Amino acid sequence: MFKFLKEKIASWAKKISKDKSEPEKAESMPKSGKIKEEKIKREKPEKSEKLKETEDIETKPEKESFFKKLAGKISKTTISDEEFDSYSEDLQNLLLENNVAYEVAEKIILELRKRIIGKEILKKEIESDIRDSLRDTIEGLLIEPFDIVSRITAKNLANKNEPYVILFVGINGTGKTTTIAKIAHYLKGKNISSVVAAADTFRAASIEQLKKHGEKLGVKIISQQYGADPAAVGFDAISYAKKNHINCVLIDTAGRMHTAKNLMKEIEKISNVCKPDLKLFIGESITGNDSVEQAKSFNFAIGIQGIILAKADVDEKGGTALSVGYAIKKPILFLGTGQEYDKLEPFDKRKFTEKLGL
Repeated sequence: MFKFLKEKIASWAKKISKDKSEPEKAESMPKSGKIKEEKIKREKPEKSEKLKETEDIETKPEKESFFKKLAGKISKTTISDEEFDSYSEDLQNLLLENNVAYEVAEKIILELRKRIIGKEILKKEIESDIRDSLRDTIEGLLIEPFDIVSRITAKNLANKNEPYVILFVGINGTGKTTTIAKIAHYLKGKNISSVVAAADTFRAASIEQLKKHGEKLGVKIISQQYGADPAAVGFDAISYAKKNHINCVLIDTAGRMHTAKNLMKEIEKISNVCKPDLKLFIGESITGNDSVEQAKSFNFAIGIQGIILAKADVDEKGGTALSVGYAIKKPILFLGTGQEYDKLEPFDKRKFTEKLGL
């Protein structure tokens, strides 16, 4: 992920350190020469031993003070606005090349500028300091994910007859149905029962696909015929969960192009009828700014509360995860990392930045 980021930071640090060192060497030469000259003068034979001793005592603190200051200048430095500007364009281009949205790239540059300009840094630590500052900046832009399991458990304890309802939305082809099956498997491993509403009544074979997942997982699938009202299917699943004391209802929906207003109205209807506790957007890690625009549209329509990004295992860039979360100010909860049911990874900000090379 974030190809060449680590190498780029190392290159910047090396150049900054070199640029800082050269003028300091030039500045130190005359002073050093002056000290040597003073030393020679003090060693002239015409002066008495007592006078020489007195001079040595008087000049010793001055020498130490000078060398202490010189050592401080050599070992520490600060990065100026001009130096930052000369490298920030490279960083911004690198971010854009790695699927980071323009608005997010600008925000990263702005926050990084605040963190490192004018800060006193040990020269040997310039690279690590820039890297750590960039890591902290990126982690600061990501919303801290919450735990679905604790939310489901809390509602179940508060009212045993009320299941926790999760609505899944996204466009066609993002792996929404498979992701729902993964969530059912994940919850089962946490001793949370679930039922799935096959509310995608438009896409051919969508109901059969869910039923196959249900058979493998031992999870009940609630469905009607194709063309039925998706909101009614979701309502039936909630009623079934109440009657059978099932902890959670997972509602699948038909993929909706975020630009199709009529189709988005259908999603709004399902949300209004089923009143989900949690509305999750499912996107793809590899689609870059397309996922950002999709998330914004669904968030505007129904108010997204969390994000799941599929195909993270084949994402070589990483910018989508950063951009989607920042764009709608909602947390990424899971990353899909393969086709198997257990290939669903809870999102962790530190693990994410480590994969970026930070």
